[in-house]
Amino acid sequence: MTTTTQNFTVRRAEDRGRTELAWLHGRHSFSFGRYYDPNNLGYRSLRVINDDIVEPSSGFGEHGHDNMEILTWVLEGRLHHRDSTGSDGDLRPGELQAMTAGRGIRHSEVNDSQTDRVHLLQIWIEPDTLNLKPSYGQKTFAAEARQAKWQTLASPDGRDGSMRIHQDAILQATDLSKGQSNSLELATGRHAYVHVAFGAVRVGDVTLKSGDAITFSGPEHLTFAAEDASQIMYFDLA
Repeated sequence: MTTTTQNFTVRRAEDRGRTELAWLHGRHSFSFGRYYDPNNLGYRSLRVINDDIVEPSSGFGEHGHDNMEILTWVLEGRLHHRDSTGSDGDLRPGELQAMTAGRGIRHSEVNDSQTDRVHLLQIWIEPDTLNLKPSYGQKTFAAEARQAKWQTLASPDGRDGSMRIHQDAILQATDLSKGQSNSLELATGRHAYVHVAFGAVRVGDVTLKSGDAITFSGPEHLTFAAEDASQIMYFDLA
């Protein structure tokens, strides 16, 4: 269920789709797998935000994707990635993985810890060009550069040291300590999806908690005030 209030629409965490397996606890912001909602297939070019907890010694075995820009952001733990481009390594909090599936890529993502869970966000964005050459990239983003500031993680032109994706979409993140705030300015003709990765923030007279999201269109100016230590993901979309 979504609720429109003030100048934005709220999607609550508990209204997301679910996958519950012995090894995986998934929450789906948009239709994915066995969760299907014809009224909730994505937002602009944004097609997937999966909020996943992977139990120790388990994970996603080798599988294929094509024609999708795939971003992975780890919130807690360590995820081991391997793919058909030859990439093989670990992804930790503060590191973004950007993969162009293009004309076809195979990969696996595994929590090889014996004791610790992995909590991650997997994001799919439709590319602006089909059948690109598959590629993989990974980059560490300094935490201090997003403390009460917007840090650009992905963009079509690699601005501000971000990772390049093949779509007119910009992903930014901010970390807020309790009592801190951060504002955003969305331009005319642009569309925003804002997802609370963790914590609790207030925008207008609405409190958003972990997994909650809002959508709105520009021109718009909003301020997010943290009621607890929080991280916010902000998608600026064509």
